[in-house]
Amino acid sequence: MLRRTLAVMVALATVVAGFLVGALTWAPDAAAAEPSGAVVVVGTGGISWSDVSEETTPNLWLLLRDGSSAALSVRSVHSNTCPADGWLGLSAGGRAAAPRPGDAPNPVERPCPDPPEVVDGVVSEWPAYEEAAAAERFDAELGLLGDSAAAGGLCLKAIAPWGPVGGARSDGSIDRPVAWSSEGMLEDLNGCPVTLVDVGSLRDPDEVAEGETVTASREEQLTAIDTRIGQVIEAGPNGADYLVASLSDAGTSERLQMVVARGPHFGPGVLVSSSTRQAGLAQAQDLTATVLAAVGLPVPDAVGGAPLTSEPAPDNSQGRAEDRLTDLVDYDEASHDVHDLVEPFFTVFAYGQLVIYLLVLLVWKGRIGSERSRVTVLSRVRVLAVAAASVPVSTFLANLIPWWRFPLEMLAIVASVGLFVAIIATVALRGPWRHWSLGPMAVVSAVTMVVLAVDVITGSRLQLSSLMGLQPVVAGRFYGMGNSTFALFATATILLSTAVSSMLVLAGRQRAAAVAVVLLGAFAVVVDGAPFWGADGGGPPALIPGLAYLVFASLGLRMTWGRAFAVLLGVVALFFLVAGGDWLRAPADRSHLGRFIQAILDGNAMDIVVRKGQQNLDILLGNAPLTLLVPAALLFVIYMLARPTSWGSRAMQRSYAQAPTLRAGLIALLITLTIGFLINDSGVAIPAVGATLAVPLIVSVAMYDLLDEARAVAVTRSARRRR
Repeated sequence: MLRRTLAVMVALATVVAGFLVGALTWAPDAAAAEPSGAVVVVGTGGISWSDVSEETTPNLWLLLRDGSSAALSVRSVHSNTCPADGWLGLSAGGRAAAPRPGDAPNPVERPCPDPPEVVDGVVSEWPAYEEAAAAERFDAELGLLGDSAAAGGLCLKAIAPWGPVGGARSDGSIDRPVAWSSEGMLEDLNGCPVTLVDVGSLRDPDEVAEGETVTASREEQLTAIDTRIGQVIEAGPNGADYLVASLSDAGTSERLQMVVARGPHFGPGVLVSSSTRQAGLAQAQDLTATVLAAVGLPVPDAVGGAPLTSEPAPDNSQGRAEDRLTDLVDYDEASHDVHDLVEPFFTVFAYGQLVIYLLVLLVWKGRIGSERSRVTVLSRVRVLAVAAASVPVSTFLANLIPWWRFPLEMLAIVASVGLFVAIIATVALRGPWRHWSLGPMAVVSAVTMVVLAVDVITGSRLQLSSLMGLQPVVAGRFYGMGNSTFALFATATILLSTAVSSMLVLAGRQRAAAVAVVLLGAFAVVVDGAPFWGADGGGPPALIPGLAYLVFASLGLRMTWGRAFAVLLGVVALFFLVAGGDWLRAPADRSHLGRFIQAILDGNAMDIVVRKGQQNLDILLGNAPLTLLVPAALLFVIYMLARPTSWGSRAMQRSYAQAPTLRAGLIALLITLTIGFLINDSGVAIPAVGATLAVPLIVSVAMYDLLDEARAVAVTRSARRRR
């Protein structure tokens, strides 16, 4: 029996590995557009789609109507992007930033640098830019765009003030820098296949850092920039592709910018990039790839983006243009509004959970309520715990409602989340499963797992700009499983597997319990790791060991050192197998796993490791009270429940009797969250977010069993009084 079960597990693991590797090495055939012969990049800054209208920006409106458009994430090294950073990013096809003057400890609070001069054909500040790029550990290859054009035998023309920074070669040299002039410059737009034109960046007087001077109002700057854009389009070469992009933020706060393309390859519609997999959403690195592809040059591996393509609109009516603008503004408003709400949400939610922990401790110790009211108190705490556990998945479902269109965003999103919390908690507490201690836990976990899986499979739209999901302005990820999503998905998977396996073990079906865990785990690993769904390289290596422990426990087997070593070897082998398969794909299609293998080959892997470690350290030190408190609470509760000698575990013996794999499930969860923390960038968020789902559900299980005991005591005392 045991051999047959293990054979099934091995077979399923082999199928999963084969599926992931096959999926990673497969890439759809992309029809490369024929070169147009010329591309003109019109660079600006500080303009989002919320600024665009037919009345205030007529030239941008015409481009929107006749071209393909998208919201643009311009995140560079710092949380806000200066014009210098945007143009350096265009040069490198990656994240780069110029040194900022001033001595404020936070670079965001320093003013943006002024444009450099071009002296004897060389950008004067280039050595400082290179030194900053080396210190930032993003492996930015400054001058990549200029070098690629030169290697292809194509001339590149750059219009000051910032154009020469985007077009300079790796040594800082630029052949055809031209100063901006509404007359002379326009005569020089023809003649080169690649032209970079800086039409000025909008700087918001209310948002710029102290020490930066802005002489014109936001409205005046917007009008002037739109006029220059119209002049460039009118004077530019016929038959060229025009790429108009806002490359930087308007001040210290970040938000999505605008990009629009018009030309032979870009008719009315939306821009699509394989780097974001979201129609109408692009990132700054895509611009470099698009320029090179437009003139028929290969896109180097170092470019972090992919060429933009056009998804045609059904027609070219003005109504369609207005609909596209509404969708683009939705991207901008949702990402901007939710970004400001994330910190207060997590603050309230984290402290709210700590209040629940304290309440549970007091109830457990009998410090709240009398013996007569104990049943009522325990019932209310259980309801509160199930409701708290329903919050995480509800933050994703809330995006089904366009809350960002309401005047009071915080009130709107709280109401949206509250609506789904009420629905999920009611189903969990009212269904027939309510008579089993693990029933509500199974329901909430199943809902969380299914919602996140369906969202990832269908394009990750619920995650985008959600309170616990992906933030486009941060540009860490635009699709698939981010750290927070993985933490919830993995936690829900293990808790659901625990409930199902406990039910089957109680029925005397240990083999079926193990197979059920394997099937649920295989589904979760595929959804999480498949490049066209979760695209999460760090997820499966964290999830598989926890599931393996639960499988062994379901079979009644101990996790010996030999078995643990075998699981470890299998995980490492799977990691490099999947990473190697990802590396075999085209550079533009690789996930961060394939790029890590390339970094190993290039000798740059240590920079990635150091940067990811620094990100974890910054998170820990930047918001220590909240960041450390939640995972500490999770570890404490699991320790308390897992150790048979602890007072908390003695109180949970009834739960262990009703759920034979509960203790093993909690240990499995601890294994997964710990590994996830260690191997992922910003991994400290994984145990913290996992705790927001796991701890309330564990509390709900404990409350159910204490409630049973309290009811039994109440019945006994009532019978005695009647005598």
